Amino acid sequence: MDIQTRQGPAFGVARINLAPNETVRVEGGAMMAMSAGVTLQSKAEGGVLKSLKRAALGGESFFISSYTAPAQGGFVDVAARLPGDVVSFDLDAAMPLFISKGSWLANATTVEVNTQWGGFKNLFGSEGAFILRVEGTGPVVFACYGALEVWNLEPGQSITVDTGHMVAYESSVGMNMRTATGGLVQTFKSGEGLVFDFTGPGRVWTQTRNPNELVGWIQSTLGTSNSGSSSGLGGIFGRD
Repeated sequence: MDIQTRQGPAFGVARINLAPNETVRVEGGAMMAMSAGVTLQSKAEGGVLKSLKRAALGGESFFISSYTAPAQGGFVDVAARLPGDVVSFDLDAAMPLFISKGSWLANATTVEVNTQWGGFKNLFGSEGAFILRVEGTGPVVFACYGALEVWNLEPGQSITVDTGHMVAYESSVGMNMRTATGGLVQTFKSGEGLVFDFTGPGRVWTQTRNPNELVGWIQSTLGTSNSGSSSGLGGIFGRD
């Protein structure tokens, strides 16, 4: 399996080139195009209970799509829902990867994706209480909203990241969640809520845009539109 990315960082696409009869697992709805002869099968990967956990708690689709190349080989193009970058990363069996919900796109069949409990503190974070644990050997494709940045942390080196900007981190990295400020009043004044403190060694992937802020902007704009103003989404895109 060979993976090539293009159109980044704004509208990233990953082309997964498959060897003859090779299979790749893809997030439901992520396929953009595929070559002739590639076959598709969608099923509740790992059983109904595991699929429900992945969908309800991990933010991914209930069904996983498996694309298999014909005898002459083929390709599958995958893209994320939000505009942003796409990255292909080769997993090492000794180094699992943790990916925020909604960022996973595809992986080789030698890679296992599970939903993992992130702790009670995460219930109050933008990313929810659950994250995806990806482990095995082989390539995994994940995406972000905006451009992707990689932080290579040395042992003991730390970085603080807003929860909505976290994409993925290696299992060697220590992670702790806390409030960004000293109390509720300061949180309200600053507009900053919870943050992750990551401590090396290892890599952390972050995104330059926050999807939660996008949702908040849309909700506030729809509220303005409903009030009868010509501004908002109705004013931007027009009304019937």
